Amino acid sequence: DPGNAGRACAFMRGRVLGGTSSVNGMVYCRGQPEDYDAWAAQGCTGWGWREMRAAFRAIEDHTLGDDGERGVGGPLHVSIRNDRTALTEAILDSAAVLGTPRRDDVNRPQQEGIGYTPVTIRKGRRVSAADAFLKPVRQRRNLGVVTGTEIHRLVFEGPRVVGVAGVRNGEPVEYRATREVILSCGAIQSPKLLMLSGIGPADHLRELGIEVRVDRPAVGRNLREHKTVSQQLRLKPEYADCSLNQRLVGWRGALNTARYLLRRDGPLAATYDLNAFIKTQPGLAQPDAQILFWGLTLDRTAQGVQLEKAPGLLAMGYPLRTESEGELRLRSANPADAPLIRTNFLATEHDCRVTIGLFRWLRTLFARPDLARFFDHESFPGDGVQSDDEILDHSRRDETCQHANGTCRMGGDADAVLDAQLRVRGVEGLRVIDLSAMPTQVSGNPNGPVMALAWHAAGFIAR
Repeated sequence: DPGNAGRACAFMRGRVLGGTSSVNGMVYCRGQPEDYDAWAAQGCTGWGWREMRAAFRAIEDHTLGDDGERGVGGPLHVSIRNDRTALTEAILDSAAVLGTPRRDDVNRPQQEGIGYTPVTIRKGRRVSAADAFLKPVRQRRNLGVVTGTEIHRLVFEGPRVVGVAGVRNGEPVEYRATREVILSCGAIQSPKLLMLSGIGPADHLRELGIEVRVDRPAVGRNLREHKTVSQQLRLKPEYADCSLNQRLVGWRGALNTARYLLRRDGPLAATYDLNAFIKTQPGLAQPDAQILFWGLTLDRTAQGVQLEKAPGLLAMGYPLRTESEGELRLRSANPADAPLIRTNFLATEHDCRVTIGLFRWLRTLFARPDLARFFDHESFPGDGVQSDDEILDHSRRDETCQHANGTCRMGGDADAVLDAQLRVRGVEGLRVIDLSAMPTQVSGNPNGPVMALAWHAAGFIAR
């Protein structure tokens, strides 16, 4: 795909209870009120900021307490990364000079700012969706949890979906529903399962020999993703303690492993240090880019994932609301075959402009005298990347954030896959509740927003 500079890239997903919340970076963002009000304006009635704010407050158990905006007492624990270093403090001070204010909590209605990262971590342990929402109710008599199972198709009786069929431990299996079937397979697998079951673009399904039940061309389209652009900086030896690289290998790595096992703290109990929401141009009404900072860098020349031996800082950013749309299609009618994914990254002027702007913002930040003293040089991508075209090519060769969404979008228009109640148009008894339902991106990591979306949906289903 040209958006990947001709390279293959992978969307990782969690094949485990809790889904991707069990393997992700645990960053907790709400997004901007304008994100959700835009959904409502597109015909997603009941999905504006008023409703979603209530859902966030209901799910949160925030360590900073209830100030009228944050929630406490909910099932999802949210804490703030609390490890301070001379480097992180210098970044906060330098960003403030550039006009991005320091905030104790970056999840505010006015999102612009930088602060220590909010995370779904409690006492050094990950809080996944399974930990927060499933584990407390596992003993309920009306709940059954089946693992080791792959669902390959929906089961129909006339126009109604009455169950799902697949394979469990190598044997065919079928599960029936007396009321509704809800798919929560994610932005990659939910559209795939719909198409395998005959719900999707009719011409595409016929080419693969799949019986068309509902011609729904938008299934698999509208794929949005946060496409990153990264920088790594080598720290001077005297600031090595500001990086995790040497603390996670050798005898230091063994010591910190023991520390984590005994006390659940230290470098193995945390994730990204700082989270920033910036405006790449003056005069913007709201931030258009997000940047995460972490005192951990990878050896980009090594095979596989290896830490750099020297101390370093990673800065990874992306446009918040990309306009480039990819799509997902079936490779064949065989459920075992991975789908074809065309990312179409950096296909619009907006996405290119924001990517260039945030990359140059980072270089301006790191060149400030009070911050530049920490760095020896920029190790990735280095001085060879200067022009706008070089920055875009660097981004295309960089990784993605694994934030894919929108492939079964809800909306008020006839082309939308789902209505505002997340029901699949054209069939009965079927809803999709996951990131694929979002019509546009939220301004930040979708870890929290997808849980709030599910909570809100559970409310109107119960009613």
